[in-house]
Amino acid sequence: MRTDPTGRVLVVGDIATDILAVLPAPLSGGLALGTDTAVRIGLSAGGSAANTAAWLATTGTPVTLIGAVGTDDAGAARLAELTAAGVDCAVERVAGNTGAIVVLSDPADRTMLCDRGANHLLSPAHVTAAVRDAGARHLHLSAYPLFDEGSRPAALAALAAARDAGLTTSIDAASAGPLRAAGDAAADWLRGTDLLFANLDEARVLVGDPAADPADAARALTALARSVVVKLGPDGAVRATADDLVRVPAVAVEAVDPTGAGDAFAAGLLAAELSGADPAASLRAGATLGARAVATLGARPR
Repeated sequence: MRTDPTGRVLVVGDIATDILAVLPAPLSGGLALGTDTAVRIGLSAGGSAANTAAWLATTGTPVTLIGAVGTDDAGAARLAELTAAGVDCAVERVAGNTGAIVVLSDPADRTMLCDRGANHLLSPAHVTAAVRDAGARHLHLSAYPLFDEGSRPAALAALAAARDAGLTTSIDAASAGPLRAAGDAAADWLRGTDLLFANLDEARVLVGDPAADPADAARALTALARSVVVKLGPDGAVRATADDLVRVPAVAVEAVDPTGAGDAFAAGLLAAELSGADPAASLRAGATLGARAVATLGARPR
């Protein structure tokens, strides 16, 4: 395999259209149900993997996105946006609709209603060929394709192809609910990766302890991955290996919309680490880009 001397990163996973509703109060308890509430609504680009690729491009990291969109106008628009952002697209066009997500967001949290659309149809053959031909250094997988029986074979094929080609790998655990539903299978999917990203809810699901301390959870998850990052939102982040633990604070910003903050965090950390930064500096780079996302409306760089 030809290796990109500039450190190209492959990102595998979902591409979507976000229908974003910015709420004036938290969804849990702050809104009157069964009536009308005035909110700010917008249409923007989304999908966890596509977001990470776009944020990576802002760091100057060569990046290729591997995924699937429909043959509809939305699919063409999502690809045009990614290309304009500096992302190389190794993306299948498949019959049907491009994925779409209704995002209910307040400054502290977000809830997503997902229609995976074409993401469900990502094929192992396409992914394997794209990994083989890209000449990359690292592969990052957003775990959403692992949760869907339709796209799981492609996600697993991406990891296998990357390892066969000598690439390092990282996985973002993506979402606590699907991890909980997957049960013991989730650990099998994640096991053996070089770097695992999880927020605190996801980490607690994976260790089976709803009250686990973040540092303890990160250490426990090194049974699955060589290095584990647990993202703590306004409390920063912690990173563990078998013999080391590093913690950094969050970067203080005025919170506007947390959508895509975890994707940006992963991009910032990966860009720094692949450029030679040490674990603490890489965590700080992730926190910096994550903060920029929190201060931005929508999941992508502005």
